[in-house]
Amino acid sequence: MSIIDQIFQAGVVGCGGAGFPTHVKYKGQIEQLIVNGAECEPLLRTDRYLMRTYATELVETLAALKSELNIEKCTIGLKEAYSDEIKALRAAIEKTGAPVELHLMPSFYPAGDEQTLVYEVTGRVVPPAGIPMDVGCVVSNVATVLAISDARKDVPFTHKFLTVTGEVKSPTILRVPLGTPVTECIRLAGGAKLSDYSVLLGGPMMGKVITREEAEGRTVIKTMSGIVLLPEDSIVVQRAETSVERMVNRARAACIRCSQCTDLCPRHLLGHPLEPHRIMRRLALEESLDTIPSEDPVLKSALLCCECGVCEIIACPMGLLPRRVNSEIKKRLGAEKIRYPKGEGQTEVHEFRDERRTATARAVARSNVQDYQSYKITSFLEADPQSVCLSLSQHIGAPCKPVVQTGDTVSEGQLIAACPEGQLGTNLHASIGGKVTVDGKSITITR
Repeated sequence: MSIIDQIFQAGVVGCGGAGFPTHVKYKGQIEQLIVNGAECEPLLRTDRYLMRTYATELVETLAALKSELNIEKCTIGLKEAYSDEIKALRAAIEKTGAPVELHLMPSFYPAGDEQTLVYEVTGRVVPPAGIPMDVGCVVSNVATVLAISDARKDVPFTHKFLTVTGEVKSPTILRVPLGTPVTECIRLAGGAKLSDYSVLLGGPMMGKVITREEAEGRTVIKTMSGIVLLPEDSIVVQRAETSVERMVNRARAACIRCSQCTDLCPRHLLGHPLEPHRIMRRLALEESLDTIPSEDPVLKSALLCCECGVCEIIACPMGLLPRRVNSEIKKRLGAEKIRYPKGEGQTEVHEFRDERRTATARAVARSNVQDYQSYKITSFLEADPQSVCLSLSQHIGAPCKPVVQTGDTVSEGQLIAACPEGQLGTNLHASIGGKVTVDGKSITITR
């Protein structure tokens, strides 16, 4: 069986982003495979743990991918401040002789954005609305490569590594079965230090804020990278709770047209025709997002936004939310199946790009999470839940189709839902053994 078939059978998807099925990403002629070890989000420590602990497995897997897929070059991109991780990876490369290089970067945000990473490592610019393969590159997260390592041994993707931090008693790295309740992950981290808190799924820059009550119904999925508990009055929480209507009204009343959001935008600095300040100005002419003209070229450029949050967290002196505005416009245009023409409007990389990169420390300070950034997270725990609930839609593409029925008994690693034939998607496997309950959107397994 080819390595791509093994990846498909194991149900591997991108662990660091939207969850694109990995077997599809690796089809085609790849000139350079770039592994994202930059751990883009502040507070999260998962990828750093994996690079220290599984360095040999990582570089051996890259060597196998390079050989079988005829990849010209394999590079791990990580921050030069990650001294322990660099040491572990260099030792593994020397031990195995793997043809893998390291590319060390300054500590800036968003170093882990895949288009930013491609430029840092190769000097190539992914075109507007394009993907890294347009310039001969594929980018995979560290955890994704580790999942491929398992797939090569016919071990399916059933467990997830993640960081649990913030207002918990014992911040930790966890390895948990997919479908583990978020509340169980919090319990394993010693429980909350506060009686009232919100839960951030992901990191403080791009993560999704949910309430404590909503967290009780959430479970771990393939793309979840971290769980952060924050106090109710956190800047991150307050920003997330701002309604769309209030965002638009504030943009209309308070935008001072300074263009700082554009000046610091990582995609704009790469020469993409994304200018958040022009989008905010244009929005001021509309009554609401519902009335925006679909083909307006300025508003359509919102489709190029990577939603990193630099514009609203770092740049805007008025506390406005250009990223959220762009996200809402993208939803509106996406619902109408409107796409940005690939490559249109590309200009030269900005001459002051390097000087305008946002230091990670500044992103941390502006998000007011510096107390948590200083945590030394060294503990590691594994979860053993009595029940898991696995969503049938944990990735980009079509949801999985169950191949088991309510009342069936399954073992860990058994295929329980398959990729629909001929569609973009992947497989789903039992993360624990037990009895199955199937509903329309998920499969629950109880020991």
